Amino acid sequence: MSVPALAALPALTNGVAAGIMLATVIGVVPLMVASGYPQYVRMVQFMWPRYDPAMPILNGLSLALDVVLASTGPAAARGWYLAAAALLATVMAISITRNVPVNKFVSRLDPDDEPADWARIDPRRRWQRWNLTRTLIALSAFTVNILAAVAALAS
Repeated sequence: MSVPALAALPALTNGVAAGIMLATVIGVVPLMVASGYPQYVRMVQFMWPRYDPAMPILNGLSLALDVVLASTGPAAARGWYLAAAALLATVMAISITRNVPVNKFVSRLDPDDEPADWARIDPRRRWQRWNLTRTLIALSAFTVNILAAVAALAS
């Protein structure tokens, strides 16, 4: 693969993932927060198996490409790729430790049998905060990946 194509690939994969995450922040999450228990649980059960394989693949591929280019890419771009990799590692850490456990918990719930303590254990606001945090970091990584590609192509 040529250097220009490889230089832009992390920005492409990171951009797709960050775009999906932004769409979740502005559309999906507000609907989930406004939904009643049964609809919310059904939405998570429907969406999570679709997002789960795609998002780890996109973010992991972006991270791996950034790591490779931070060590083998043009010298002018290496710092940018390293910064993007660090940001993407943070996104993945938040996903694994904060958001995925909530998705697993909700996916095991019965939408037709609301827990008596649902008002106390409802994870939506906590999930929403972490999702916004990781989305902002993913968008930052996307910006850094664009700067990396520009630096790589200019060198």
